[in-house]
Amino acid sequence: MAFPSLHSNILCFFAFLLLFGAAYANFSPAYGSFSSDFYSSKCPKALSTIKTAVNNAVAKEQRMGASLLRLHFHDCFVNGCDASVLLDDTSNFTGEKTAGPNVGSLRGYDVIDTIKSQIESLCPGVVSCADILAVAARDSVVALGGPSWSLQLGRRDSTNASFSAANTDLPSPTLDLNGILSGFSNKGFTAKETVALSGAHTIGQARCVVFRDRIYNETNINSTYATSLKSNCSSSGGDDNIAPLDITSPVIFDNAYYKNLLNSKGLLHSDQQLYSGGSTDSQVTTYNTSSSTFTTDFASAMVKMGNLSLLTGSSGQIRTDCRKIN
Repeated sequence: MAFPSLHSNILCFFAFLLLFGAAYANFSPAYGSFSSDFYSSKCPKALSTIKTAVNNAVAKEQRMGASLLRLHFHDCFVNGCDASVLLDDTSNFTGEKTAGPNVGSLRGYDVIDTIKSQIESLCPGVVSCADILAVAARDSVVALGGPSWSLQLGRRDSTNASFSAANTDLPSPTLDLNGILSGFSNKGFTAKETVALSGAHTIGQARCVVFRDRIYNETNINSTYATSLKSNCSSSGGDDNIAPLDITSPVIFDNAYYKNLLNSKGLLHSDQQLYSGGSTDSQVTTYNTSSSTFTTDFASAMVKMGNLSLLTGSSGQIRTDCRKIN
């Protein structure tokens, strides 16, 4: 019986190393540290703590559910889901909170602070602010009657923020359809996913300053609806007065937002653009017809959004205080 030579054994060994190396190269540590059960042993009460805090906040003020959802969205669309939106300005640092789309309108920071404080007392330095934002957004939707979705966890927090990116990357309420689709496409979303994510406006409120031009100067708006809004949003004042984005069921996560669009009752210019004789009309009609189709597509799109440009593994940090870097 012939035995392989030492030379052959060495060649086989190196061939194995090459194959193993190739396989390992495709296994990123980032993915290995990003999973749905990331905190199951590290901080087993993390998710239940977030859920209880969100439920309490929404019970106290139903609008807070929409605010927490929006906070996650405004975080993810600016350099990824890294909790950069939570960083306060300092004497030598300008964060995202004072950027045009955020200043005076983004809310929920105090709820995130409360959650972070509670979790730090349970598991110091373990749960990231970015994961808290992602979980709180999902739990907010559920608290208002919407769908749930499975979240991968293990995000880490950034050590910087971008005032300029917050001003350019977040979709404006004055955008026309092409601008809306382009802005979401830049983040990897299809037109269908864009329409689904826009359904987040089935909850929440908007300030007079962002819908004034629509109710006074646009023609593709239900006249009775426009008149009702003018009483709380004059042509020259009341900038911070608010109105529900979904006039039908403003604190219930359902598909009424799309029915409103079909009836020319989109509050924002960008809302109504989704049903204005363009390429997304049929998708709006589909979601108006089928609530289950909307909620399924919304949940899938939220999973995708929550995975934008993540910091995982050894990147970033786990902030002790969500408002400042360690």
